[in-house]
Amino acid sequence: MVDEDAGRVPDWLIVCRDGALEVPGAVVLAGTTTRTRAGLFAALAAVLALPTYLGNTWDALSDVLRDRLDTGPLTLLITDAGQLLVDEPPDQYGLLLAVLGDLAASAPHPLRVVLDEAVRS
Repeated sequence: MVDEDAGRVPDWLIVCRDGALEVPGAVVLAGTTTRTRAGLFAALAAVLALPTYLGNTWDALSDVLRDRLDTGPLTLLITDAGQLLVDEPPDQYGLLLAVLGDLAASAPHPLRVVLDEAVRS
């Protein structure tokens, strides 16, 4: 059986390669600050005013983002997204997408993630 959804980007995820996408109301993270898991967590904690008890685990991130999504929709825009978790083992990127996908599927309010891969000059 052929999986017709193979390679398809989920509805909650947008990948932009030309930098032309406007995302009103998005919370912006610079990809250069998200090269490591610790950097990603710190950047998210700063822009979303997440609790100081946020641990450095994917489960902890899922919990605090779920709490945030209890209050309303959230759009994350990651600029220079090619830098996202680039200094971590490849499985960390997959784990991030799994956490975000689970939240997008089960949170009470919508989650949208925009990965802007355009290189700024």
